[in-house]
Amino acid sequence: MATAIRIAGLVKEFPSASRAGRTRAVDGVTLEVEPGELFFLLGPSGCGKTTLLRMIAGFIQPTNGTIAFGSTTSPPSSLPRPVTPPLSYRDVTRLPPNKRNTGMVFQSYALWPHMTVEQNVAFGLGVRRVPSPESASRVREALDAVRMGEYAKRKPNQLSGGEQQRVALARALVVRPDVLLLDEPLSNLDARMRVGLRAEIRRICKQAGLTTVYVTHDQKEALSMADRVAIMDAGRVVQLGAPADLYRRPRSRFVAEFLGETNFLEAEVLGVEGGIARLRTPAGELAAFIADDGERGANDRPAPASRVTLSIRPEAIRLLPSPQDSGPRPQDSSLPARLLDTLYLGETAQHTLELQGGTRVKAAELNPPPLSQHALTLAIAVDPADVVILP
Repeated sequence: MATAIRIAGLVKEFPSASRAGRTRAVDGVTLEVEPGELFFLLGPSGCGKTTLLRMIAGFIQPTNGTIAFGSTTSPPSSLPRPVTPPLSYRDVTRLPPNKRNTGMVFQSYALWPHMTVEQNVAFGLGVRRVPSPESASRVREALDAVRMGEYAKRKPNQLSGGEQQRVALARALVVRPDVLLLDEPLSNLDARMRVGLRAEIRRICKQAGLTTVYVTHDQKEALSMADRVAIMDAGRVVQLGAPADLYRRPRSRFVAEFLGETNFLEAEVLGVEGGIARLRTPAGELAAFIADDGERGANDRPAPASRVTLSIRPEAIRLLPSPQDSGPRPQDSSLPARLLDTLYLGETAQHTLELQGGTRVKAAELNPPPLSQHALTLAIAVDPADVVILP
């Protein structure tokens, strides 16, 4: 059985430090998490994502709005899918944490140092008065799921940070929660260990069919692990979608900039025809593909003569020979450029280029040739599908 989460108009206000008015940490959030989904809340520090997670857990009471858990008997799937009705929802907005059947994994592990690994994992079962034989079986099952069975008799101080976080995850899994909540669980680990645990956490959650809400400020974590991501800023969800959709089609400058490095160019719309917008920039003309999707319809197309901002990812830029030496231009957009600087990183190179009018852009090149093969004067090419028009 998997659980859905329905959040409607959720608001949390705290007293202001200046004692004048109140600070709104979460500002009217409405969203749904599907059964068995690995759902991420992503945003900068102070955006309200941890406050929202703690309201789902029951540690913080909302000022307004509702939280409901919906149960379904449909078998869990490893792939995201639409919620299958009917779902029976129960309002958990005012329920205490111990009545919600959620499992929580904290940033700081929160393990008892005087207890063994298996005693830490069994703690929640003891509170629930699960009989000893069943408790022992469930502890073994949870430790095996996180690949920590052989460490059952060790104390937390005998484990690495990554191993301690696996134990914390097993402790949350052993109570068989309806919803698993993770609050920046990898932020205290080194980069190499974080990469390894990303795949492990996703495997465990999908194998168990658990509905999971995961808070992070790490874009790589969200992009590599999530089924869907809600990007938050100033207490609001500013964009919601699958990782690839958010990265390739951001709807605001904030989302484009927050999800990775990008280049911004100011432009004027010359016209839109056949799903392609023609754009004039200080560096020359570009083309951009206009997609009609659920949130941006035909009525939201940029109007001729309007001013817009373009977002172009560094990896979407291709380097070409100098325009006068390259013969006919390719079908996609190309602009003359001058190479200013190159940072060689082995498998990639990061170039800084200057376009006509003094605009500077960054380009990322995979498997770069020897630096001597790049002329100082060249051109850049950009596929229209990689040019994103922002308001």
